[in-house]
Amino acid sequence: MCYALLILQTVNGQITARVENVVKSDSEIQVGARSLDLYLPLLKGKSIAIVGNQTSLIGRTHLVDSLLALKVMIKTLFCPEHGFRGTADAGQAVDNSKDKITGLPIVSLFGSHNKPTSKDLKGIDIVVFDIQDVGARFYTYLSTLHYVMQACAENKKMLIVLDRPNPNGHYIDGPVMEDAHKSFVGLDPVPIVYGMTIGEYALMLNGEGWLGKGVICNLKVIPLMGYTHSDLYQLPVPPSPNLKTMGAVYLYPSLCLFEGTVISVGRGTDYPFQVIGHPDLLGANFSFTPVSRPGALDPPYKEQKCMGYDLREFGNVYIVNYRKLYLYWLQGAYNNSPNKTLFFNNYFVSLSGTNLLEQQIRVGKSEDEIRSSWEPGLRKFKTIRKKYLLYPDFKD
Repeated sequence: MCYALLILQTVNGQITARVENVVKSDSEIQVGARSLDLYLPLLKGKSIAIVGNQTSLIGRTHLVDSLLALKVMIKTLFCPEHGFRGTADAGQAVDNSKDKITGLPIVSLFGSHNKPTSKDLKGIDIVVFDIQDVGARFYTYLSTLHYVMQACAENKKMLIVLDRPNPNGHYIDGPVMEDAHKSFVGLDPVPIVYGMTIGEYALMLNGEGWLGKGVICNLKVIPLMGYTHSDLYQLPVPPSPNLKTMGAVYLYPSLCLFEGTVISVGRGTDYPFQVIGHPDLLGANFSFTPVSRPGALDPPYKEQKCMGYDLREFGNVYIVNYRKLYLYWLQGAYNNSPNKTLFFNNYFVSLSGTNLLEQQIRVGKSEDEIRSSWEPGLRKFKTIRKKYLLYPDFKD
């Protein structure tokens, strides 16, 4: 189903309507994995490793199952955060194991082992990467791509990236990651929202020399068909346990910064990344109580009543056309926190990619002042980004 998002607004007392981004499903956009004719010939007679998870689908069938049925010799599965079937908690250690369905060995690329080793890649001819990204720098699948590309370059292995749409690929915003604050939630000098598909991002890592040590990955991107950066994309399956709805996916770039504060983003509820709150937040009109559940076994403030805000309608209707990080909630939560000294933790700088944003919020800088400090970095990044786009761009 393909449809346009209709927005009603009141201007000078008159109700007007405007049509925004087109929303497309998996039937309108052909993901790279479905273009078997473009990459299957490369896999025949080769030993293959797959970097994937529950999002690695061709229609309703997992990529691994499809390739095995086509007699492709898959030797190893690599998995990112949340595991190969996508059920582990955020940050939970994911151990090496065997896939229960295929019996293939799974090598975890999250925790103490973020990068494939020479031993992991021994006997492998080609690595295939097929994971659904959500378009925020701190979503760790992006760092997994970086390390897999680096390992393939160092070990002279070909990497095939099966491209997938970016559900937040219709805008660019946020501070650019500073070198001093690189971590697994941000390895590259890009803004929080970078407006590129995973395939375009891979081309940029290669082209800008960001893999380090002068290495270049032998990279092939299998492109999307029917996609533009103006399109919104209906994800066929949740990309991780706590991004259960498209509203949560749209809110995620703005709300994940709260994970570097005392504020809960609703882990342990039915609507993670669609609400925010804290037991002592002042002036709030909504409450929720996190409990232990799959994907959030030990959530912040477990079994404590949190006062906060229900952002579900905003996430489902409004934020897709705001096309910016929504800073109002972060500034407001800080102002309404009874203990401002403890509001931020060390993780906030890693998520934001700079120590400046915390300082700006603490001293009460306006949103316009904060955004103006991002502009030099954003202008530089936008110039870099345009070199690697494979699909028609949105109007900036």
